Amino acid sequence: MKILAFEGTARIASVAVVEDTRILASYSVDNGLTQSELLLPMAEDMLKALKLDFDDIGLYAVSVGPGSFTGVRIGVALVKGLAFGKNTPCASVSTLEALAENLSPMRAIIVPCMDARRNQVYNAIFEGDGKCIRRLTADRAISLTDLCEELKDYSDKHIFVCGDGYEVAIKALTAGGIKCETTPEMLIGESAVSVARVAKRLYDNGETVTDTALMPTYLRLPQAERERLERENITKQV
Repeated sequence: MKILAFEGTARIASVAVVEDTRILASYSVDNGLTQSELLLPMAEDMLKALKLDFDDIGLYAVSVGPGSFTGVRIGVALVKGLAFGKNTPCASVSTLEALAENLSPMRAIIVPCMDARRNQVYNAIFEGDGKCIRRLTADRAISLTDLCEELKDYSDKHIFVCGDGYEVAIKALTAGGIKCETTPEMLIGESAVSVARVAKRLYDNGETVTDTALMPTYLRLPQAERERLERENITKQV
């Protein structure tokens, strides 16, 4: 089964074609949140190079968040459009689980972090046994201070951080006394290959969805909506 996977929830636009567990093609571009312009042309170029077309795809996979609100919407809308009317199953993949999948060969605590600003990260904690990952927490928006306190429970284990919040998280965790290993650069960023690998597990477990049911995952309101509510609250207080 050929899987076409998309990742566009952060800076990196990434697309991959994977056949079961074999990577047929992978294409990533990091030029700053231009997924709307890149994801579909990237997929078309890869399929052309592989002498395939969209009808050859048996499973669509997309990172559904958390992450950039615009990037999440673009990726989900693209897959909904490609799968529409074809009865092709879709895999709704957590961005954080896909990030943790990058580090699945590690025997360690895996801490994907996406910069949510305001001293917060989108995060979940996973544990790798050298072959696969096990989720220890739900996806959440958490302050770096609280994350630091939580990771003190794992001080006897190797800890690896990944995701676009890598730098800000490493700085805060180190300042809080958490010893983190140096994550190889190639394993820090979001990757459609990892999205495809998580999607294959979902498919094997019967956890795919239809194009109609595929939806974004937001852990908090968009910034504009938060600012509107803050203004309204200030007005009420006055």
